[in-house]
Order: sequence, then structure tokens, then C-alpha cells
Amino acid sequence: MEIKDNTFSRQFETIVDEGLVSVEYSFQEKKIFLTKINVPESFEDEEFISNFLKNIMEIAIERKFKVVPILPKIVVFFKKNPVYKELLPPGIRL
Repeated sequence: MEIKDNTFSRQFETIVDEGLVSVEYSFQEKKIFLTKINVPESFEDEEFISNFLKNIMEIAIERKFKVVPILPKIVVFFKKNPVYKELLPPGIRL
């Protein structure tokens, strides 16, 4: 999976057959706030979204960012993948 960090649009992007899949973000003090997931209308592959989020977590690890999940779907991702809970800033509980 190839992920582009589109800093101008503030989103991570990847292309699927149906179109563009993206996760919008904002930054504040070495924290990345994941705010929205955008998918094409006909796209329903939850496993792909999970893998996309895992790749974004690896980018956060490389860049030494903490991750703040704003979107409920991303909170569920953290609950299903406790290995990434180390990326949560102090004081964030899920």
C-alpha cells in the first residue's frame, strides 16, 4: 500500500479502484489528531481501512508523534489493536 502524506490538504491518502481513500489530520505539539476518514461512496472494505490505519500508525512511530483519535471509528481501531496504545498521549484513555 502506497500512502502519500498530503501536507497541503492535511491528510494521508491512498488510491483504490473506487477512488481516493484519505484520513484527515491536524498537528499540535508533536501530536497528530486523526479527525476524519474519507472513502468513495461505493467503498466498504473495513479490513482495508484497518490496514491503512496501521500504516498511518507506523508513520507516527517513525516520526515520533503521539496520536489522538478524534473519530469514533479510530477509537475502535485502537481498542482492537492494543499494540498501538503506546502512541496515545498521557491522559488519553479509551
